[in-house]
Amino acid sequence: MQASLLTNLLLPLALGVIMLGLGMGLTLDDFRRVARYPRAVLTGLILQVLILPAVAFALALAFGLPPELAVGLMLLAASPGGATANIYSHLARGDVALNITLTAINSLLCLLTLPLILNLSLEYFLGAGQYVPPPVRKVIEVAVIIVFPVVIGMVVRAYAPRFAARVENPLRLLSVLVLVLLVAGAVAQERDTLISFFAVVGLACLSFNLISMGVGYAAPIALKLPRRQAIAIAMEIGIHNGTLAIFIALNVLGNARISVPAAVYSLLMFATAAVFAFTLNRRAREPA
Repeated sequence: MQASLLTNLLLPLALGVIMLGLGMGLTLDDFRRVARYPRAVLTGLILQVLILPAVAFALALAFGLPPELAVGLMLLAASPGGATANIYSHLARGDVALNITLTAINSLLCLLTLPLILNLSLEYFLGAGQYVPPPVRKVIEVAVIIVFPVVIGMVVRAYAPRFAARVENPLRLLSVLVLVLLVAGAVAQERDTLISFFAVVGLACLSFNLISMGVGYAAPIALKLPRRQAIAIAMEIGIHNGTLAIFIALNVLGNARISVPAAVYSLLMFATAAVFAFTLNRRAREPA
């Protein structure tokens, strides 16, 4: 689970290109609409900051995870949504502007919440807390990968709308192909780790993923929020920034075992999110 060409260069570059395409489908009115209806933002933040860590803690106890893997699951729950959440939301016809807004706010909030949750987890499961500094560097990286390309895409949409409309479908197809290639590369790169630890932590990670997406979709629907916003929230809290969790486990805590849940979850979430997006799209096409 060491740094590689895939995670350090190819993944950020691919995500940047895809976010450029997403930006071409957005306008300032999309973000103004999110600001006018703050319930969706508040719902996503409450689920991310309060509910998910509680779910992860309960699953760690229920599955009897070894202490280091339990800390890894808590670290994953404390990590904000990843850039790929925006991509899957786009593919599932979700509210991408809401996704980008939630990713930006969650990334800033995690400067406070992530060290707090992680330090409490270290104290509870390992009995010895150690200071975990705010992941400022990774938050900046998220901004570079997500915000800048989206802004450029929105500028293109504003000044060359015909071009933006013409490349929208090809870029959507590119998003799917890139995700498939990235998943295949990640599986090939981490196959030994996955085989070794999947039996121990795989079911807990899968349960956490399914509960996250299920609650992320059901709660907004129960609150009478639009379906597109429910899709966005489900993707946002179901797809975590596994790269951030792995970075903290390896570079801050210096413990490879703590990074295992994030690695396993990162691969599982690609498959479950794809099935979720496909199911939502199929239901949307069915006649009422």
